[in-house]
Amino acid sequence: MQVSSLNEVKIYSLSAGRSLPEWLSDRKKRALQKKDVDIRRRIELIQDFEMPTVCTKIKVSRDGQYIMAVGTYKPRIRCFDTYQLSQKFERCLDSEVVTFEILSDDYSKIVFLQCGRFVEFHSQHGHYYRTRIPKFGRDFSYHYPSCDLYFVGASSEVYRLNLEQGRFLNSLQTDASESNVCDINPVHFLFAMGTAEGKVECWDPRTRNRVGLLDCALSSVTADTEIDGLPSISALKFDGALNMAVGTSTGQVLLYDLRSSNPLIVKDHHYGLPIKSIQFQRQLDLIISADSRIIKMWNKDTGKIFTSMEPEYDINDVCLYPDSGMLMTANEAPKMNIYYIPVLGPAPKWCSFLDNLTEELEENPESTVYDDYKFVTRKDLENLGLAHLIGSSLLRAYMHGFFMDIRLYHKAKMMANPFAYEEYRREKIRQKIEETRAQRVQLKKLPKVNKELALKLIEEEEEQQVTKKRKQKNLSSLLKDDRFKVMFENPDFQVDEQSEEFRLLNPLVSKISEKRKRKLKILEELEAQEQEEEEEPEGKASDAESSESSDDEKGWVEEVRKQRKLLRQEEKVKRQERFKEDQQTLLKPQFFEIKEGEEFRSFKDSAKKQKLMKKTLGDRLKLEEKLGTLNVSDTTVGSKQATFKLKKSERQKKQQEAEKQHRQERKTLRRSASHLKSKRGRGRLFH
Repeated sequence: MQVSSLNEVKIYSLSAGRSLPEWLSDRKKRALQKKDVDIRRRIELIQDFEMPTVCTKIKVSRDGQYIMAVGTYKPRIRCFDTYQLSQKFERCLDSEVVTFEILSDDYSKIVFLQCGRFVEFHSQHGHYYRTRIPKFGRDFSYHYPSCDLYFVGASSEVYRLNLEQGRFLNSLQTDASESNVCDINPVHFLFAMGTAEGKVECWDPRTRNRVGLLDCALSSVTADTEIDGLPSISALKFDGALNMAVGTSTGQVLLYDLRSSNPLIVKDHHYGLPIKSIQFQRQLDLIISADSRIIKMWNKDTGKIFTSMEPEYDINDVCLYPDSGMLMTANEAPKMNIYYIPVLGPAPKWCSFLDNLTEELEENPESTVYDDYKFVTRKDLENLGLAHLIGSSLLRAYMHGFFMDIRLYHKAKMMANPFAYEEYRREKIRQKIEETRAQRVQLKKLPKVNKELALKLIEEEEEQQVTKKRKQKNLSSLLKDDRFKVMFENPDFQVDEQSEEFRLLNPLVSKISEKRKRKLKILEELEAQEQEEEEEPEGKASDAESSESSDDEKGWVEEVRKQRKLLRQEEKVKRQERFKEDQQTLLKPQFFEIKEGEEFRSFKDSAKKQKLMKKTLGDRLKLEEKLGTLNVSDTTVGSKQATFKLKKSERQKKQQEAEKQHRQERKTLRRSASHLKSKRGRGRLFH
């Protein structure tokens, strides 16, 4: 039994075990079973649960007792009895089965849709009746209230076959060119069919009219999906009265509420393969969707992945055993896989021992590999000198290579590469040389600008590397940071050590700088020697690396005092130099230009303004009140209100005077004009 875990969900593969090569004869297989303990311990839940070549469809009867599977070759159906854990019967058919449906609770009534447009009915004893439909069918559903079979396929019509009357009824005419899948809702018996154009048509069987149309192809295309053509509907499944899941040929699953035309959620398998099967798991609100490569279980509300399975062979169909955690798959291989997932539910009644068995199994999954055989490609055979064995019994062709005995492979490898020890010895010598090189003196390459600052950062980085192991933190370096790259390349960013700010902020910079200058000299000498000589010289660490304690308070205070005295002396010298320069300079007259419209009064106005600016705010307010430009009054609330009058310039005063004169002239003109009118009116009256 193989155990795997994804998202902390254990999946037990009951049909898995140590795989045996297909070309081994039955006699050798029996011999291996006697010798190998793992092969003997394989769990065979149902005896001979397989098909001769390929299994295409698998279903469980409603009573849960029978498991039916169809496959090839030759086309056949096999029925397995779960109570007996063995095969009940096997029936061969004339043509391959597209799909089938179990109409009764047990195996007594079965309907097969076959490739040659045939519809075949089987009863408990075997073949019962056979008929044909006009076009090739792809899927069908059974409507229980009316006993009608609805067939969809390579036609725009939906054919109806009534099993009670035994005749075909009027078909349903749809707008689709072809239909791929169909399903009938188990609650209100709504008939839905998926078309090749990516649409879902819903029909009411009572009135035989279309009641809804969904464009799933347009809704399946999202921002993240990449499609090559128009998606068609490849799977369809109802859940309850309102939910419906639709699978497309491009690998998307859309969950719909029948009351809305927009999907509730769109789930992409990201493989671009058609969805083969959709199942609902109601206990955990999961949707089990499968394409030919993977089976995904995800939450139907959030779309979050619950778990997934990737079988070794392509998947044709998936069947969930009702009310349990068992899952069965029909594959492109003889063996039909059986999975048991305890999280989904308990084991079925007929294999309840699985619950106790799975608790004792190990969690580490076993990989299905051929331990006694080695897979090699044609290129590997040429390198080993075994290309002449192609076509012999020592090599078995498989995919793009061959299987060969592991003992033969090891012998051929030893003979083909006899100098393997010499290569190993050379590799060890090279590793030793690299270790000795790492112990040599590592020359520090300093930048052209701010060499002392770079040396300081290197020393701090070396100290941090020691404490890094204790603190376990990532410490960044300014030298490696691109944001401060210009500081060590552009000369404009050179630190001026003679500036006042630098000397006061770094009182002990003189002592530290002396040590760094010694280091810089040593590094420059080593660089010069490296340029002259080809090999890197070995040497001891300089004495400058011995650090002295620089935290003494007395030394710090004395150094600050010395720096301040030096700064004062430098300021005195600068003042004396400025005074001498001022004495030597000759005073020259300065000329000022007066703007247009302004009158020159005197330089006393500026002196008055300066005196006024030196006074307090209260004095200035009192002066403004005297001049009449400020008016201070009390308000009703109890606060003060101050109104200011801005001083006008000479130009504004002249303008105001001119406007005043203009107004007075207009007034006089109006008065004179009115006086003349009154006189003329009196003269007319007298006449």
